[in-house]
Amino acid sequence: MSERKNPYEMIGGTAKIEELVDRFYDLMALEEHFEALRTIHPQDLSSSREKLKLFLSGWLGGPDIYSPKHGHPMLRARHLPFKIGIKERNQWLACMYRAMEDCGIDKQIGAQLEESFFNTADWMRNQPN
Repeated sequence: MSERKNPYEMIGGTAKIEELVDRFYDLMALEEHFEALRTIHPQDLSSSREKLKLFLSGWLGGPDIYSPKHGHPMLRARHLPFKIGIKERNQWLACMYRAMEDCGIDKQIGAQLEESFFNTADWMRNQPN
């Protein structure tokens, strides 16, 4: 009987998360159609990159390395200072979906992740649009 893998293992662990997050932020910084998303981030993206890598590790079922360093993620509370509407949500999702595709994330696990990312990103909205 084979052991069931979690999304962290299915995508390739830490190395793939690092590749995915780096591609995500590179796209956000370089692609003009992600401008609304880019403007709600700091000029220096290094801290954002690090935090997303740490967070995704545990969120995908790998080691919880975010909480010991930064405390409970409290995603919505931490993002309340930023105006996140449908446009920002959609840009975040488009950027992440493109990064997954560019990084060669398997289509089956990618479809599962897209649904999870959508649910989380939609929950983060704090603007009435």
